[in-house]
Amino acid sequence: MIDFAIPADLAAERDRVRRFVIDKIVPYERDPRLTAHGPTDELRQELVELARAEKLLTVQAPDSLGGRGLTHIEQAVIYEAAGWSTLGPVAMNCAAPDEGNMFLLSKVADPDQVQRYLAPVVAGHQRSVFAMTEPDGAGSDPAQLATSAAFDGENFTINGRKWLITGANGAKTWIIMARLAANPHLPEGPTLFLADGAEPGIVIERTMNTMDRNYVAGHGVVRFDNLTLPREALLGEAGQALRYAQLRLAPARLTHCMRWLGAAERAQHIAVEHARTRTAFGKPIGEHEGVSFMLADNEIALHQCRLTIWHACWLMDNGEKARHESSIAKSFVSEELFKVADRCVQVLGGIGISDETVVEMIFRDMRAFRLYDGPTEVHKYAIGRKVLRG
Repeated sequence: MIDFAIPADLAAERDRVRRFVIDKIVPYERDPRLTAHGPTDELRQELVELARAEKLLTVQAPDSLGGRGLTHIEQAVIYEAAGWSTLGPVAMNCAAPDEGNMFLLSKVADPDQVQRYLAPVVAGHQRSVFAMTEPDGAGSDPAQLATSAAFDGENFTINGRKWLITGANGAKTWIIMARLAANPHLPEGPTLFLADGAEPGIVIERTMNTMDRNYVAGHGVVRFDNLTLPREALLGEAGQALRYAQLRLAPARLTHCMRWLGAAERAQHIAVEHARTRTAFGKPIGEHEGVSFMLADNEIALHQCRLTIWHACWLMDNGEKARHESSIAKSFVSEELFKVADRCVQVLGGIGISDETVVEMIFRDMRAFRLYDGPTEVHKYAIGRKVLRG
């Protein structure tokens, strides 16, 4: 039986998170350190300390690493509250890509790797990246991985080029996907490696100009130029990168949905307040059917999205992998929340396309969300194949 009741303690924590975001984080939305390439690391560190002071930092981490070990359903409730501002998850250290990387490392990394690469990220002292996407190789189809890794029995040598690597500039914990060439020591195939961002073989070519600006340091173009790593850099088993990527992606799809649900709620709140006070043709615009119907459609979509997220979370909390359901959630929620943001822009009229409110930024970021962790079409392709298989 699915229970839709939110326990009193979780509801209280949700309200505390929402109040923290409104009181402490929203004022930073006008900070010049929120740049066209996202928050600077200086701004991130300042926000992290605010969350640390409220004991709201990295609450999703395992108990063993100082977090609260939240279930997926608990994450859904808390992340939605944090997402009221796009800076909320940054402050609470539950934003992408760090949140997904922390989940993966907590499942796959060995004890030494946990202390060196994971613990500082959990503590909010450093950032991480997941370097998979390539200009002419891996992307929606990771099997096209072109970055190569050679192994001589002692060291790996990695060469290749990546782009759209979120947070690359300044990140210290690097998870790198490369195709391990045939060798007499380890299985070949797509493999994950851990590296320090200061390694001389990691070259940040540039930061890309993109339409979104909610990720710290934006998205980078990176070159691995004879990056040399010791055997200890191997993350998990050789040749298993695609399996590990799926381990990371199913929950990460949902956490994207959770955070953006909060942002869409914020946009709806701003649109509703505007519809109550802005008048046209003799009455508040919210009393005109054209506007009230858009707000009603938004409310319906927000409710449907929340239930879709919660169902997939419930399945995972009950031991299911929920890959099919997380694909359904990602494709449905990203499309519906974009429609919500679009309608909010329409309700606001002229100011909706300006920076007088955050709705314009949410709209642009929400458009990018439709591509994060797989575009809608890729998820629908996977969903359709499962439907046909029966």
